[in-house]
Amino acid sequence: MERTSIAPNVTLSPRLLARTVTVILAGGKGERLWPLTQHRSKPSVPFGGKYRIIDFTLSNCINSGFRRIYVLTQYKSQSLHEHLQHGWQFLSPQLGEFITAVPPQLLKQDRWYEGTADAIYQNLVHLESQDPHFVVVLSGDHIYRMDYSSMMRFHLEHGADVTISAMPVPRQEATRFGVMGINDKRQITDWVEKPKIPPGMPENPELSLANMGIYLFNADVLFRFLRQDAASDGSHDFGRDVIPNMLNAGMKVLAFPFTDESNATIPYWRDIGTLDSYYEATMDLISVTPHFNLYDRSWPVWTYQVQRGPAKTVFNDIGFRQGLVVDSLICDGAIVSGASVARSILGPGVRIHSFSQVTDCILMDGVEVGRHARIRRAIVDKDVVIPPFTEIGYDLVEDAKRFTVSEGGIVAIPKGAVLPEIPAKKGG
Repeated sequence: MERTSIAPNVTLSPRLLARTVTVILAGGKGERLWPLTQHRSKPSVPFGGKYRIIDFTLSNCINSGFRRIYVLTQYKSQSLHEHLQHGWQFLSPQLGEFITAVPPQLLKQDRWYEGTADAIYQNLVHLESQDPHFVVVLSGDHIYRMDYSSMMRFHLEHGADVTISAMPVPRQEATRFGVMGINDKRQITDWVEKPKIPPGMPENPELSLANMGIYLFNADVLFRFLRQDAASDGSHDFGRDVIPNMLNAGMKVLAFPFTDESNATIPYWRDIGTLDSYYEATMDLISVTPHFNLYDRSWPVWTYQVQRGPAKTVFNDIGFRQGLVVDSLICDGAIVSGASVARSILGPGVRIHSFSQVTDCILMDGVEVGRHARIRRAIVDKDVVIPPFTEIGYDLVEDAKRFTVSEGGIVAIPKGAVLPEIPAKKGG
């Protein structure tokens, strides 16, 4: 998709931003990420050592100047609520700023949220109380950097009723998305939700123009169509119902070309839906030049950080034991004591004891690895204790009897799992 000008003549005043409310949909189950979602919703799954997935969407909001935010939760939301309470209450209520978690309250209907549009419809009372001119709707389970204010300038300059962020994706991957066709004014003319045979883009038939789940609505338009949708049968989903209804009614719905604030040659946007995609996206962070750079100071990623001591390695007895870490990310409080770690991510407070080996792994907060243990190509969730002499990732048939093993051969161990002790080997 050819890049457009980003509304250079439109100024986003503080008054205008104050009339904008953001809604983040954060109630997803993330069933394909099991067992990481056994105790939490998908947006609250840890990512990159010390972050949660939702931190990236929230950071985009803060960095874009959008500071009136409702986070709609539902599935196993306690972990997410605590994270928001501990790490995201630095805004100023005196200035009308807020990040508020909203669980289902059955205000409109005696039922839980039944679709993305229904989730917002059931919270219209909160949105309307803010008297917004604009409503931004986002997903809380994607990893990307985006300046939403650029999208708003585009929306205002072109007089849109609705603006949807879009990006080209390979046609074989487009079956997971809403796919759109646009005219030379970037007005959406065709829309098909998760097609079995996605239509290609005219300029490149091997690509499809995909909906990223990033919406900007004129508030009056959104509220009117949400009420219409609630009164009808259907899935009460934006992609399947509300957006097609808006197009059929002649609303001006535009496609905004996604722009990556990292200025990457290939824009980075990830919907981490499976264990394998989660593992790949996380392990990319340790590469010399990662596709997603956590060290970009111009676009910081905010999160809640427990106060811990610095990470450290101890023991360097050449030929006996070494506290050695290479090509890895190490969070605060992690201690590698006479063990070797390669190409891994160690979360806060991880402890790895002498003579053990950790290779190509993701170890989350508080994981402890006993002496002489060997682990490779594994995701170990919080507070798991790996007993001495345990081996994980070396015999996937045996691993599958105790743990989840992904299609790509990644072993996933759930939060707080208790592993059996392994008899000490002679001479160990």
